[in-house]
Amino acid sequence: MIKNLFLTTFLTWAFPIFGSHEYKAVENWVKLPEGRVQLGNMHGDVAVSSVGEVYVSVQDSKTAIQVYGSDGQWIRNVKGAPSDFHGFVIRKHKDGEFIYGPRLGGEEILKLSLEGKEILRIPASAIPNKFKNRNRVRLTAMDVAPNGDLFVVDGYSSDYVHHFDKSGKYINSFGGRGAPFKFRTLHKIAVDTRFSPPRIIGTDRANGRVVHMSTDGKFIGEVATGLLMPACVAIHGDLAAIGEIKGRVTLLDKHGNVANQLGYNDRPNEVATNRTPKSVWRTGIVTAPHGVAFNAKGDLFVAEYSVTGRIHRMNKK
Repeated sequence: MIKNLFLTTFLTWAFPIFGSHEYKAVENWVKLPEGRVQLGNMHGDVAVSSVGEVYVSVQDSKTAIQVYGSDGQWIRNVKGAPSDFHGFVIRKHKDGEFIYGPRLGGEEILKLSLEGKEILRIPASAIPNKFKNRNRVRLTAMDVAPNGDLFVVDGYSSDYVHHFDKSGKYINSFGGRGAPFKFRTLHKIAVDTRFSPPRIIGTDRANGRVVHMSTDGKFIGEVATGLLMPACVAIHGDLAAIGEIKGRVTLLDKHGNVANQLGYNDRPNEVATNRTPKSVWRTGIVTAPHGVAFNAKGDLFVAEYSVTGRIHRMNKK
């Protein structure tokens, strides 16, 4: 398996493997509601429901999660949603479809209906203090396994992944900064359903790599290295989309090879910051990817780290 993305990128340029993994950026996709001039201060994520509606989190108590149709038209705000969902997902089960997200400042884990009704709340006190940094957590992302188990990462504090069952009962914690994990900002995670049994795939941001872990807490290995501060990950079909906060989205196949790279920004002053002004935005060129999601068709959505808020849509060709 090729681990280094610089080498892999060279090889994919020389021997293209893009195949059907080509995308076209959609200009001015989001249509804001009347009276709103910007999405809002974004340090959050994006997720897509089973009917194709796009949910976006912003740091605004009145419009914390905004919902847009597949055509980009604003539909509604999720009533009562917290304004500190740094990372969240939408997952459908036999009993319904739900939003799952940890609160970055609120130090708790929530399961909400798509309308915002609280279904489950897990306080930080459920996590043993030995896995915390100064008895606190800064929870940055989570995902749900096919059996309903919850995996939540403390990416801004201890770099531990915390495992709960579907009822919210604590099971165990793994990861951290010690060997063999050696994480430095395990920013976001996803359940990687491309494998049987499923694995945890994580973006180890400061180490510039993507890693795999087993759901029982064993370090499996590196998926790819040499990335531009990978910050987020989403799985669709054979692909893992990796949003890199230094201005790129890399698509990896199941074997860790580059299937394509999208939105590369070659202007250093525009990337890895939330203050890149609208005046220099370019369609399809990213600045600081902080969340990624696919719809059922394989179209890709990229949420930026941005004080004004920005969501890219890249349609699969």
